[in-house]
Amino acid sequence: MNGTRVIDFFPQLTPAQTAQFERLPELYARWNAQINVISRKDIDNFFTHHLLHSLAIVRLIRFSPGTQVLDIGTGGGFPGIPLAIFFPEVQFHLVDSIGKKIKVVTEVAAELGLQNVKAQQIRAEELKAQYDFVVSRAVAPWPDIHRWSAKLISRKGQNGLPNGWLLLKGGDLKAEMASAAKRLNEYPLSDWFSDPFFETKKLIYIPA
Repeated sequence: MNGTRVIDFFPQLTPAQTAQFERLPELYARWNAQINVISRKDIDNFFTHHLLHSLAIVRLIRFSPGTQVLDIGTGGGFPGIPLAIFFPEVQFHLVDSIGKKIKVVTEVAAELGLQNVKAQQIRAEELKAQYDFVVSRAVAPWPDIHRWSAKLISRKGQNGLPNGWLLLKGGDLKAEMASAAKRLNEYPLSDWFSDPFFETKKLIYIPA
């Protein structure tokens, strides 16, 4: 695959954003040694499997300033942390039910100086706020994500795409996504990135 730095794929990044992205591998390697949130195999492929994978969402939508985004089951902070670096004028709420993962997210966001990230140990179904988009990465089947978050999506949109869900998933999704088939938009990530890792990966957009 051509390029091993984020700026190779997104040349519009500022020097400050580039510096933040280039700090991520070291930060996650250090924190992962203390609190295991990423497998050893994936740490060795951090750039492709986590960073670039998360930024696939940028290929579809450029969030308007002031957009509110909820990252359900963020784990170690994906896709939320990379997106927060890319969109400094967008607010990101990263949630997970596992406290040690939220600790890592909180520390990484603090070390990068990200003012647009709120990390919280909470289940999505307990939230009361409203968001423009819900994002997630291979967290749970679509029916569960929909049940947890349908009430959380605002009807007042401010982006080129209507408010809804942006889900990073892989494999055969026909059965899982059957209930959303009529409004589902599927984007193969191999159209955007050439690495073999992306051959079975997809971005699913579902308007609310």
